Amino acid sequence: MKVSKVNHRGEWRIRIETAYSQDTIAKLKTIDGARWSQTMKAWHIPYTQKSFGQFRELFPSFEIDTSPVSGLYTEQKSESEHTTTNPAKEETVNTSAPINRIKKKTDSEPISIDITRHNIYIKVPKNDTDILFLRSFQHAHWDMVHFCWIVPNYRNNRDKIVNYFADRNPEISEFISSNESQTEQKPTYTADEMILIAIPGRALKVYFSYNREIMKQIKKIPYCQWNHDENCWSVPYSERFIAEIKQIAAGNGLKLQFREETKQGIKPRTSRYDIKNYRTCPPNYLAKLRELRYSKHTLNTYKHMFEEFINHFPDTEPEDITDEMITGFLRYLVDERNVSGSYQNQSINSIKFYYEKVLRGQRKIYLIDRPREAKYLPEVLSQNEIKLILKNTDNLKHKAIIMTIYSAGLRVSEAINLKLKDIDSQRMQIRVEQAKGKKDRYTLLSVKTLEILRKYVAEYKPKVWLFEGADGKEYSRRSIGELVHKAVQKAGIKKRVTVHTLRHSFATHLLEAGTDLRYIQNLLGHQNTKTTEIYTHITTKGFDQIVSPMDQLDL
Repeated sequence: MKVSKVNHRGEWRIRIETAYSQDTIAKLKTIDGARWSQTMKAWHIPYTQKSFGQFRELFPSFEIDTSPVSGLYTEQKSESEHTTTNPAKEETVNTSAPINRIKKKTDSEPISIDITRHNIYIKVPKNDTDILFLRSFQHAHWDMVHFCWIVPNYRNNRDKIVNYFADRNPEISEFISSNESQTEQKPTYTADEMILIAIPGRALKVYFSYNREIMKQIKKIPYCQWNHDENCWSVPYSERFIAEIKQIAAGNGLKLQFREETKQGIKPRTSRYDIKNYRTCPPNYLAKLRELRYSKHTLNTYKHMFEEFINHFPDTEPEDITDEMITGFLRYLVDERNVSGSYQNQSINSIKFYYEKVLRGQRKIYLIDRPREAKYLPEVLSQNEIKLILKNTDNLKHKAIIMTIYSAGLRVSEAINLKLKDIDSQRMQIRVEQAKGKKDRYTLLSVKTLEILRKYVAEYKPKVWLFEGADGKEYSRRSIGELVHKAVQKAGIKKRVTVHTLRHSFATHLLEAGTDLRYIQNLLGHQNTKTTEIYTHITTKGFDQIVSPMDQLDL
């Protein structure tokens, strides 16, 4: 039996290689967090003192992996030597190992370096010298699926790696758009300066030269964290935190440069950190939302909207707020905060829910007109662009998610709520349960999507949800947004693409292929056909048959 430290799907684990035995497997299953990996073809347990202690009691004699790739290797040992090293303590490779253990390849085999905004992917022929170099980077790990090293792209990691492999003519590809590169330009500052950039309603970015004492003071601010992408400290936006940072700069003799980045004149809501005795949403409000089976997304939206409303009147209990006060708050949203029409509508609905559903009052119409809904034509991808996105998605799970959403026209909430039982391969349909508006429907199951899903299920073995997260629950909405964003960037597409763009593209491509609008309405789950008709304004079908009047003039 051999053990080694591995990074499996972003988590450090202890890999256990052993011959098949029912007795051994039965013992391994008793260890907390023990799992079988189809990718590694081996059992693995958490990289913790508790799990390793359980393992050591069950298997007193085992062999530690002595190769330099293993994170458990600390010194040169014979293959027959056993150990009880505690893996809960982080250990490092012995770089002073005998020279005959390090074999550097000099033959010119291809090396590729792919650089994205967050990571650097290195494919290099195996040799001990390169492995020791790559493992010297913090959080570097080997990807057993794509057979490459992954190193975080921050600080000067990129330059170090490029310079190291420069004499071997590596193939270097950078997948960072020009727009993204422009937004990532870091401000310049000297040792006696501090730069504070405020993004109202979102965050504060703090730049200063390395100083341990200042770092300790900054880290005392709630929810302060280091932003690796921009090499700065990030703090939630608050007037109170701005004042604290200004005091830190003054106390350490730094000259402060302060500026704000506003967004189209929209005034942000007052931060909860700037409100004394901030009032949270009443428990009976949240209980009523759950009782009526509102979605998690709607619950969070109503909660934040209603908290903004009740904190606008800090000295008045919610049940004592009058209709005139409500009208005044709604005018405040329009006149002072300049919020969008959809934001105003959501705020009105969250207020009405409390007085009509929670307090069981009469339905009321507040004396302020609801905004006319702005009409925007959604962004749509061409079929070639969809193909590019899929070709630039190497991860099997990510490709399965994107293909399922596009080929069935799903909302992101519908995709994460899909269960294995919802895939009907006999009728080639996908059942969407309790979607928006608490409605069930059936949509298309593509033949190509089914092939990918079968491969994905065979490799990842989801149990309940079709797309499971690391903890066995539904895949997160944010993770799907990030994987689509990365695929779009890698494909070199300049359009503003979100997960919902795939749904818009599905409907538009069906319309261009001659599918009746009523069928598309049913597949998308639209209650009103007018909602579906928006795609008639996007399609390019028939445009080549129309001649501009200008072209008919004899000029």
